[in-house]
Amino acid sequence: MSAPDPATRQPSDSATRVSVDIGGTFTDLVVEQNGELRLFKSATVPDDPVRGILDVLTAAAEADGLTLERFLADVGTFVHATTRGLNAVLTGTTARTAFLTTEGHPDVLLLREGGRPDPFDFTVPFPEPYVPRSLTFEVPERITASGEILRPLDHEGLGRICDRLAAAEVEAVAVCLLWATVNPAHELAVAEVLRERLPGVPHTLSHALNPSLREYRRASSAAIDASLKPLMSRYTESLTGRLRGAGLTGRILMVTSIGGVMDVQDAAEKPVLTINSGPSMAPVAGRAYAAADLGAGTVIVADAGGTTYDVTLVRDGEIPSTRSAWVGGEITGHMTGLPSIDVKSVGAGGGSIAWVDPGGLLHVGPMSAGSVPGPACYGRGGVRATVTDAALVLGYLDPASFSSGAMALDPDAALAAITDDVARPLGVDPVAAAHAVLELTTEHMVRAIEEITLQQGIDPSRAVLVGGGGAAGLNAAAVAQRLGCRTLVVPAVGAALAASGALMSDLRAVYTATVPAVTSGFEADRVNAALAGLLLRCGEFAGHVGADPAGMTVTLFAEARYPQQIWELVVPLRSESFATADAVREFEADFHAVHQRILGITDEDSPVEVVSWGARARVPLAGRTGVLTARPGQAAPAGVRRAYVPGRGMTDIPVRPLSGIAPGEVLQGPVLIESPFTTVVVADHGTGEVSDSGSLVIHPAKDASQRTGPDRQKETR
Repeated sequence: MSAPDPATRQPSDSATRVSVDIGGTFTDLVVEQNGELRLFKSATVPDDPVRGILDVLTAAAEADGLTLERFLADVGTFVHATTRGLNAVLTGTTARTAFLTTEGHPDVLLLREGGRPDPFDFTVPFPEPYVPRSLTFEVPERITASGEILRPLDHEGLGRICDRLAAAEVEAVAVCLLWATVNPAHELAVAEVLRERLPGVPHTLSHALNPSLREYRRASSAAIDASLKPLMSRYTESLTGRLRGAGLTGRILMVTSIGGVMDVQDAAEKPVLTINSGPSMAPVAGRAYAAADLGAGTVIVADAGGTTYDVTLVRDGEIPSTRSAWVGGEITGHMTGLPSIDVKSVGAGGGSIAWVDPGGLLHVGPMSAGSVPGPACYGRGGVRATVTDAALVLGYLDPASFSSGAMALDPDAALAAITDDVARPLGVDPVAAAHAVLELTTEHMVRAIEEITLQQGIDPSRAVLVGGGGAAGLNAAAVAQRLGCRTLVVPAVGAALAASGALMSDLRAVYTATVPAVTSGFEADRVNAALAGLLLRCGEFAGHVGADPAGMTVTLFAEARYPQQIWELVVPLRSESFATADAVREFEADFHAVHQRILGITDEDSPVEVVSWGARARVPLAGRTGVLTARPGQAAPAGVRRAYVPGRGMTDIPVRPLSGIAPGEVLQGPVLIESPFTTVVVADHGTGEVSDSGSLVIHPAKDASQRTGPDRQKETR
């Protein structure tokens, strides 16, 4: 870790805190002052994301009658979520990166972990390695699984490799040598030579970044991280420099993939940790609002943005994480190999393009209009029909007050796009076509949620659905009804759910140590030494981020399995060491319980094999509170708008501003509920009310076609 910025001081509790989330269409800003939230949006600037950030900060300053400099002077914490690194990997615009591995093992990035999504579909080519073979170099050395040096590092051979790296004009280097997790001596020696022979070229050592037992995951994470260092260093320097120049003196933090935050300098040093930063924050906020408003522990958090629909299942209040996060398609993309919030994404956002194939079948996504040119109704040159255009044709959006009045929508352009792209090819009228687009979008969302719930034995009808994202309101009630959910929560800041989650997060770090152990022959001294080392690193982390270690929370865990199993399960540890044989037996019992809960079976007569040990460190940010309340501005008058209601067609239905709904007042659908940046569509006979936190709590009407038993019999008599 580099020396912390002077601005890593903990801000005072009274300081303003802001968070920014750059999406495909809009850049979201949430401003928190004394526990109250305000939301602002501006168009994302793809060519200059920092410009979009400054634009939305300027909008917030002007709303307070301040200059940008004066507004930023009061900001103690600035939290930023970005897809900059993710988009670079997806589009192949990362640095020219070399990969150094042990001689005889150049195919680790090519062979991966084996397998294909469909082994008999030969029309899909095998994915290319993240670093091509032309930039893969074999280092003459070998360390054994026990950490012994079988073949000393050949410094002359390494020197020749450095000459080839210089000739190839590489911009970054990833190093992943066999068993460096057990003995990192050779990786450290390679790093010394690289610093001497290739000054200014950043490198990543696999053992330092990801001490994982699995070779492909360790190599892939190192390669991705190295390839992002030049790009993310430039980006963070630009972000920091321009914010400081605009008047910000507070702490600048970046959101990480594990649902926490880290100082911007640390993010630049390990950019792979931020690759899924955007989607990781919505579950944090969704869990908080579901617990505060309803006391719910089983929660489906859905974040509908301009490009994707991201869903996460929270069980017993725990946000799931995975080490199998992929950039791009599963198996066909590239694995980060590092802990990440487990989020499933489908191409069903507000900017998703609707189209009809030559066979007459309607599709929505995965292509998106993004922010440039955007949906046809934006009037920025877009001509393709999108979900937003369909919602406008159906009367769900007010063209004069879209995005808090910052943008006027063009109904004629939306109608023309839906007519040309959907209605005419399907041979239906534009309203029916727009409804079909929304229905298909809803179906995509429902299937994504069913995949993460039913496959884990969770009945989605027994969970609370939290709808977030700028496009969430268009489908959230319909999705809840299709799933049979009794309750839908749309937070008042739901249009910027990820950005609000960033203000509810903590400074977090995860450390692991590869020390294999088996409970049948448990070597307590080796394991306890590894756990002590992890606790020491957590203490160093607290000091680095400027916090008192006494206020830090540390959770120790093991990645364990039954012998001969392929995959491990994460098991929390009860204590910081294994002092007695009883502690080992308690750990075995805990593993059996986790195995039973997740996989439905257990083998209590079998020993347990531990592959690695880990620690999660959490340091609360000063000024952070649990759930942040949000109240929209001055109440707007209620009205009526002509909009589509299933079974009734276009008809006049009430429009209620969220700011004008008093707590305890019960709304009866069909109704359109408008907040500054989203419209919640309740197109059935569901009911809704506002909670103490400002959230809209909706109870969808039951879908008669899905009811069974007495309820169904009453309706069919």
